[in-house]
Amino acid sequence: MISRKNLDLLKTHLKSSTNLSAFNQLKLKDELKNAVVLKSEELPEDVITLYSEVRFKDMETGQEFNYQLVNPNQANMREGKLSIYVPIGIALFGYRTGAEIQWEMPNGLRTFKVLDVKNRPQINTMASTMKAQAIGNPGL
Repeated sequence: MISRKNLDLLKTHLKSSTNLSAFNQLKLKDELKNAVVLKSEELPEDVITLYSEVRFKDMETGQEFNYQLVNPNQANMREGKLSIYVPIGIALFGYRTGAEIQWEMPNGLRTFKVLDVKNRPQINTMASTMKAQAIGNPGL
């Protein structure tokens, strides 16, 4: 499941990206083609989108990770903010709590399980408001 805005974001990245492996390109194309597209407000609360906080597990190592998915210019690993365009960021998009995802990482094909997803509507609302204000007032 994915919103139209996030679908368009990933389609644009797919067309312009040179760092996706052939496996990940095919997988992403297939997932985008088969995605259930909903309005942002219709997405279930545990669907991973931009600004979601996600806890997931590498099924091979058992290691758990906690990250917030953000735009590349906001990424900061020390703060737990992961770019949506890194391999795991792209892999997680559109999945829900409990999903298992297989994706090719720099160290090979990995399987991850989504353990928890937190979406904060106020973050998305705040980002939309700030963008609207910036468009309405280019001096900002």
